[in-house]
Amino acid sequence: MTEVVDSAEVLGAPSSDKTIFGHPRGLYILFFTEMWERFSYYGMRGLLIFYLTEHFLFSQERSSIIYGAYTALVYVMTIIGGTLADKYLGSRKAVTFGAILLVIGHLGMAFEGSGSSEILTYNGTDFEIGLDARGGDGNQIITSEQGVSLISFNAGATQMLIADPDNVGLPAILAVTDYSLRTETEALYINGLYLSLALIIAGVGFLKANISSIVGALYGFGDTRRDSGFTIFYMGINLGAFLSSILCGYLGITYGWKYGFGLAGIGMIFGLTIFLKYQHWLEGKAEPPNSEKLKEKVLGPLNIEAMCYLAGLGIIAISMLMVMNAHLIDEAYVGILGVLVFAFMVAYAFLGCDKTERNRMLAAIYIILAQIPFWALFEQAGTSLNLFAGSLVDRTMLGLTVPAPIFQSLNAMFIILFAPLMAMLWIKLAKHKVNPSSPVKFALGVFMAGLGFLVLVAGMKVSGGSGLTAVYFIFLIYWFHTIGELMVSPVGLSVVTKLAPTRVVGMTMGAWFLYSGLSNYLAGVIASTTGAETIGGQLTDVVAAKANYISVYTQVGYIAMGIAVLMLLISPVIKKMMEGAE
Repeated sequence: MTEVVDSAEVLGAPSSDKTIFGHPRGLYILFFTEMWERFSYYGMRGLLIFYLTEHFLFSQERSSIIYGAYTALVYVMTIIGGTLADKYLGSRKAVTFGAILLVIGHLGMAFEGSGSSEILTYNGTDFEIGLDARGGDGNQIITSEQGVSLISFNAGATQMLIADPDNVGLPAILAVTDYSLRTETEALYINGLYLSLALIIAGVGFLKANISSIVGALYGFGDTRRDSGFTIFYMGINLGAFLSSILCGYLGITYGWKYGFGLAGIGMIFGLTIFLKYQHWLEGKAEPPNSEKLKEKVLGPLNIEAMCYLAGLGIIAISMLMVMNAHLIDEAYVGILGVLVFAFMVAYAFLGCDKTERNRMLAAIYIILAQIPFWALFEQAGTSLNLFAGSLVDRTMLGLTVPAPIFQSLNAMFIILFAPLMAMLWIKLAKHKVNPSSPVKFALGVFMAGLGFLVLVAGMKVSGGSGLTAVYFIFLIYWFHTIGELMVSPVGLSVVTKLAPTRVVGMTMGAWFLYSGLSNYLAGVIASTTGAETIGGQLTDVVAAKANYISVYTQVGYIAMGIAVLMLLISPVIKKMMEGAE
């Protein structure tokens, strides 16, 4: 990289800035820190649902709920991490603390133990059922003291078929009523899983929102480099997501879970090291608002800074309990939380705003809520779509079988390829005064999410009742969802900050992240309805599982498209309420 010391010619840039390629050099530290953070996050994310179902032998339903609770809490806890940074810690300290928690959490995922065991008991004798590979590629096997045999199930999964009965001392055919199953678990490693997920939740909570804030702080008011700086920063996010889905996914499925998770942890170590070594490049732009305030004693020898870090430990404890018991949490409670926050925001709009502010605030509330159907479908990527790709898709490409988690890289790849094209499209349409308004873009994004599922359903139907779906339908659904994301994600945060009254921007952004979290939880609930019966972590009835996927995906596809049409119809009203704040 070439340094350019003289940056005084850049409009809005302080003359003391040291730049690289025309941008503050601190941007590149944030680029690589966030790239490695996203590398670790998405690398682990692609493996997680398979790790839960195949290693710990949780049901697909429970695994989806755990995953949904985990991703929901990742978003919700950014509210706390962001607030503590704004009021006390400053972004630099918050990002450092978050990165440390992430390193511990990701490395903790690599301690897998031997996993849970599924024990079949027949005539008083125990046999172990498992898989001979990971990530949907494994065949079901049964093991006895005598040897090993492949197993399968008949149509309807009423009988277990033993390929080599003499090897294991069993009949060739076992009715499912003739044996019992139980799962033996390793409590230490399951609790280690929950703790690791909680550490990652807290780590992202302290890092994610705050590192973006530092990017903004690098540029002065009116600095013309700001938008391109964020573009460079977000390219780092997608580069990290793209690389990790391939590398961690391949290692985790091909060689073992610990290698995939371990690589994710190593990536986060790189991110933390870069941030610690070069944080002076930030030139004081991310320091605490009041350093002396942090030293004030509030509880015995504990000062405010220590209490902020203890709050992080509190986040870990709460998150661990919630992820651990996610399957016990009534969905109604989550819905009630959403309704209460909605009621509070509407009440504020009518009681705390003048007419213009009220209209804009109500429009902001609409935008915040309009993200829910999109993310609830989009976030099937890590759960039901991942499991579907593992078990019901022909993943052979160029003579090689591609591990299912690698397809998680498609979203990042499509963003890298199509984001510049979409940006140019909006500019061209704006020149001709036909650029869609933000509410219209949101409606189109939700429509694309629903359409993507219907395209996948068409592919499933073409392949018959038990056949594998062609892999290009996975490419298609991710393409549709990515184009939809480019209509929703870049617009949402920007518009909400413009619409909300200045005095409550923080509260409104908190609501955005809260509903993002609720969307992810809803995604887990939807994914749980696609769950099918498994033994040893693998499907027992492919025909029934495929039929259920078709049913659920058809329903959510049409519902999303119906919601999108309604959103399109009311978009002129929302645009008018925005009072020109596009």
